[in-house]
Amino acid sequence: MAVPRPALIALTALAPVSWGTTYAVTTEFLPADRPLFTGLMRALPAGLLLLALARTLPRGAWWGKAAALGALNIGAFFPLLFLSAYRLPGGLAAVVGSAGPLFVAGLSAVLLGQRPTRRTLLTGAVAAFGVSLVVLRAAGALDALGVLAALAATVSMSAGTVLTQRWGRPAGVGPLALTGWQLTAGGLLIAPLAFLVEGAPPALDGRAAGGYLYLALANTAVAYWLWFRGIGRMTATQVTFLGPLSPLTAAVVGWAAFGQALTPVQLVGMALALGATVAGQFTGRGGPGATGDVTRDGAGEAARPKEVRAAAGTARR
Repeated sequence: MAVPRPALIALTALAPVSWGTTYAVTTEFLPADRPLFTGLMRALPAGLLLLALARTLPRGAWWGKAAALGALNIGAFFPLLFLSAYRLPGGLAAVVGSAGPLFVAGLSAVLLGQRPTRRTLLTGAVAAFGVSLVVLRAAGALDALGVLAALAATVSMSAGTVLTQRWGRPAGVGPLALTGWQLTAGGLLIAPLAFLVEGAPPALDGRAAGGYLYLALANTAVAYWLWFRGIGRMTATQVTFLGPLSPLTAAVVGWAAFGQALTPVQLVGMALALGATVAGQFTGRGGPGATGDVTRDGAGEAARPKEVRAAAGTARR
């Protein structure tokens, strides 16, 4: 039975909400200045766990596709995101990331044949503007490498989101296995970089171990499973419009847990970003992936949504 649309949106939204807690957990529980090791600990254990649960490995062309998606969504995205966050001031990396819906709209036009509407572009611009009001602070000169890293991270995740929808999943393979493939591939890509740049793993106390456990399980394994599950049942643009919930969650956590004040300007920004997130769920409805799980058959051709296949099968009988 298909998940009701409001429930599907709410479950998918839990992913960016969870990601909004990453900064607080990283700064309060984990060793300082180990972003690559943190990315590795998020991705690889989560991927291996999901592989053990799914007990399904890629076949044929899906070895290459899983590696490509893992590189875009995890292996390249995590290091670039951390690099931009360390080098850019005042939440600018989050603002660049909030432009993800615009990148997805453009890539969807090229790879999925879905032309962006004016409403989609306007909603994406409002979302980015709202996030900027929430996270931006006064800052000096911008770091060029940080800006490039933020742009590259956003493009990488956007391309991975669109390709995840374009390729779907092999017949008989669920989102749990697909998520496990990507997290494992991405973690394996990060591992040599982490050891080369940061050296041996740091000593972990109970507090750090708990932080890494949370990041690997709730923040990564469950969150990315919900995210890729949502991509299979909604349009790529709709899913990406949930992304601004991440910096908004970070701001709320800072206010609730650390006593950080929220100014009137930030509250206005939150209202704009939330409004754009809601409006984004009404853009491109009825496109590929908007109704039911979309899988792909062994030849790589797009299969019809499950509900349509079932109805067609009943008619033939």
